[in-house]
Amino acid sequence: MLQKIKNLVVQEEGQALTEYGLILALIVALAVGVFAAFGPKLTQVFKDIADAISAKIPE
Repeated sequence: MLQKIKNLVVQEEGQALTEYGLILALIVALAVGVFAAFGPKLTQVFKDIADAISAKIPE
């Protein structure tokens, strides 16, 4: 029984997975923040690009 508890403390597989999960959560939070901050500006940029492309296509 003592050996099983010792193995749980010594094993690092679950710990590494938790660290990757935390890093992924941080990246997602940063991406959401960036899109929230620059969303309207990015929308306008893509709209301008679409308008420029539409203007060059003959009807």
